[in-house]
Amino acid sequence: MKAEFKKSLLAALWFMFLTFPITVVRVNTIERTVAWRWERLIWIGAATFILSFIWRRLLHRKQTGRREVSAGEVRPPSRWKQMAADPRLKGLALSAAALCFLVIPLLFSWNKTILVTNALIYVVIALGLNIVVGLAGQLVLGYVAFFAVGAYSYALLNYHFAVGFWAALPMGAALAAAFGLLLGFPVLRLRGDYLAIVTLGFGEIIRIVLENWNALSFGPSGIDNIPPPGFFGLALTLRQTHIAIYYLMVALTLLTILVVHRLQHSRIGRSWEALREDETAAQAMGIDTTGAKLSAFALGACWAGMAGVVFAAKQKFINPGNFTIWESILVLCIVVLGGMGSIAGVVLAALVLVILPEALRVFADYRWLLFGALLVLMMVFRPGGLVNARRRAYAFEPSAPEKSERP
Repeated sequence: MKAEFKKSLLAALWFMFLTFPITVVRVNTIERTVAWRWERLIWIGAATFILSFIWRRLLHRKQTGRREVSAGEVRPPSRWKQMAADPRLKGLALSAAALCFLVIPLLFSWNKTILVTNALIYVVIALGLNIVVGLAGQLVLGYVAFFAVGAYSYALLNYHFAVGFWAALPMGAALAAAFGLLLGFPVLRLRGDYLAIVTLGFGEIIRIVLENWNALSFGPSGIDNIPPPGFFGLALTLRQTHIAIYYLMVALTLLTILVVHRLQHSRIGRSWEALREDETAAQAMGIDTTGAKLSAFALGACWAGMAGVVFAAKQKFINPGNFTIWESILVLCIVVLGGMGSIAGVVLAALVLVILPEALRVFADYRWLLFGALLVLMMVFRPGGLVNARRRAYAFEPSAPEKSERP
């Protein structure tokens, strides 16, 4: 504690010294006067000392916990872990969350409902990327390309052939899966940074093609008047349509969670996890790494395509500016911060990272600074994400030797 106090005090004094000319001295060149703002220096020093002290205390606690684990000291599970392991409390929490999502349009305004709908769209996209990155361990930076394929498939099919939403939903998913296979074949032998660079280029190629191929995608002007989904032929108002799309996204999110959970605990899911841990060892154990990679790309792109169809129907207008590299980075941040391979963590991170920037609009000039600070804190103190994915452990108990009977 004493050493941390001294280091924090030294950091505060150094920061006060470095920022002194900027924060304290104010020169008025017109009136040729100098104003001394000493109170700002005091506030900066106090804030630097407090933040530095908290940072060092948290790092000390983290290092102490690592020493205890390395020394073999077994600590009892925390209260939160005990509660999470209780199936009754888990079922109660899931029921409460489902009830909250069902009553959101009844309790909140139209704008809040649209915001949650956008968050659910990102949940579906992030769960698809979680298959590729979190389970299969393939770093993809151009994932927004599949999202664009789904959105433009519905817009173009409706414009040229009058295809409705419900027919375009599986078609958009199938087209996105086909593009996933198209991307998967050339990158089968690539790993790590090289795979990230190639997929980043793929995403930019899709965006540039959509922006310059006017005969196909109408270029930067985009496509407007995209019809919303129809619900049993009912004539709905604009507000009712958005509420219906919200409940559609709730259902699609639940379907995505169910399918991804079943895939994760299936044979192909175990192949993905083996591929993520060590591709060479997985191949040596007889796992078809080619099939595992291609299935991960195809299934991950499938959910992005469906989310793109819903996005186009909700927005009623799309253009290439909706599918930039920053969308891919945001979705990748959701997967990493939520927890690689963790479904609950990805859902929670998507809700936080989409809704939090809107909630911080009161700090319009500083919200991205706060957002970046949150990312740094998460990477330092919880590198495994908000919810660490539980890895299956197999315990082999040796059988007791049989006693031989003496004659």
